[in-house]
Amino acid sequence: MELEVLEKDNYYHIYNRGINGTAIFFNEENKNFFLKQLSKYLVDKISMIAYCLMDNHFHLVIKVNEDGEVVTQGFSNFFNSYVKSINKQNDRTGSLFEKHFKRIRLENEWYLRNLIIYVHLNPKHHLDLKFEEFKFSSYQSFLSQKETKLQREEVLNLFGGIQNFIFCHNQKSDLLTEKYTFE
Repeated sequence: MELEVLEKDNYYHIYNRGINGTAIFFNEENKNFFLKQLSKYLVDKISMIAYCLMDNHFHLVIKVNEDGEVVTQGFSNFFNSYVKSINKQNDRTGSLFEKHFKRIRLENEWYLRNLIIYVHLNPKHHLDLKFEEFKFSSYQSFLSQKETKLQREEVLNLFGGIQNFIFCHNQKSDLLTEKYTFE
C-alpha cells in the first residue's frame, strides 16, 4: 500500500490501531501521555482540528503547517516515544501499532465536516457510550471556553456556529441509533 504524502496546508485524517486490534491505551494516564507527546512533537508542525482516543485505536484530524517530511518525521518521533513508554510500562517489546499510520487527505469542506462528526461519534459507534460525555475526544473542548490547542474558532465557523455544530452531531448520532435499532 502506497502511503499518502503529507503536504503543507492540507487537511488529513490520521489514524491507526493496535497490532492485531489489541489495546494501545491501557488506562487514562496512557491517553493523557499520548496527547502530551503529540503536543510535544507536533505542536508547531500541525494544527489539531479534532481527535478521539479509543482503547485500541485513535483518530486525528489535522492540518499540516510545515513541510510534509518534517511533519512525517514528527509523527515518527511521537509514535516511537509513545511505544517505548508503553513497552516499558507493560514489560513488553515490539510493535504496538499496525505498521504505518494511515493518512487520508481531505479534499473538501463537506468531507472535513463529516469526518469531524465521525471522529466525535466513535464512542457511540464502537462502545454505545454518550459521545458528548466521552473524556478522550475533542467534542467537549468545542463547547468549552477553556483554553485549547484545538482550532476551535475555525471548526465552529466551518459548522456555522456552536449551535449548528451541536445540531449536526446530534443528527448523525440519531441516525446511528436508528441504524443499529433496525438492523
